[in-house]
Amino acid sequence: MANIKKGDLVQVISGPSQKRGGDRGKQGKVIEVLKEQNRVVVEGVNYVTKHVKVGQTQRGTKTGGIETHESPIHISNVALVDPKSKKPTRVGFREEVVEKDGVKKTVRVRYAKTSGEDI
Repeated sequence: MANIKKGDLVQVISGPSQKRGGDRGKQGKVIEVLKEQNRVVVEGVNYVTKHVKVGQTQRGTKTGGIETHESPIHISNVALVDPKSKKPTRVGFREEVVEKDGVKKTVRVRYAKTSGEDI
């Protein structure tokens, strides 16, 4: 089971601080998880500019120019945010028994280690 999933609120815990033009301390939602590369794309973090070649669409409108979008960041550089305290926390797993249609099944559940609250 993965520690960080799409839609989670995370905080950047490494890199240059915001005073120095970096992203450390910023919080944002996870847009995408790139499992093979151990990277995540976080909303509002690690913006890069991309120069797109000018072209034309089917209707004749011009495309291209300079675009900015979020770039992937390594998964070790972000920490999950505790829903209670809104601070970064470590993640634990515990097994809970869930009953569905009369069948009991053991499921692993993520929780924030500082508050013990399910995430």
